[in-house]
Amino acid sequence: MIESFKKTKIAGTIAAGALDEVNTIIRPGVKTSEIDNLCYQYINDHQAYSAPLYYRGFPKSCCVSTNHVVCHGIPSDKILNEGDIINVDVTAVKDGWHGDTSRMFIVGE
Repeated sequence: MIESFKKTKIAGTIAAGALDEVNTIIRPGVKTSEIDNLCYQYINDHQAYSAPLYYRGFPKSCCVSTNHVVCHGIPSDKILNEGDIINVDVTAVKDGWHGDTSRMFIVGE
């Protein structure tokens, strides 16, 4: 049982780390696809993979939901604007264990 907690913690730490990286690029003018690319790269750099990618046809590594989109927004060429509120949802899988987390961001001031 303890081993499963440790492995889940590792996967969760990777997912949370991806969101920490996202925090460094959130600003007006950023495309939601850039957020996806950053999450994809961060997760892969930590020898893990993204659970949403290709799951039941989902085309991206994370979900980016802007403003009125409740959840599971698909990253695209959508450009973030000043005052947007976004939620980024990341699920990293490491050694068969999932770490799933999300964070809300305000774009700009």
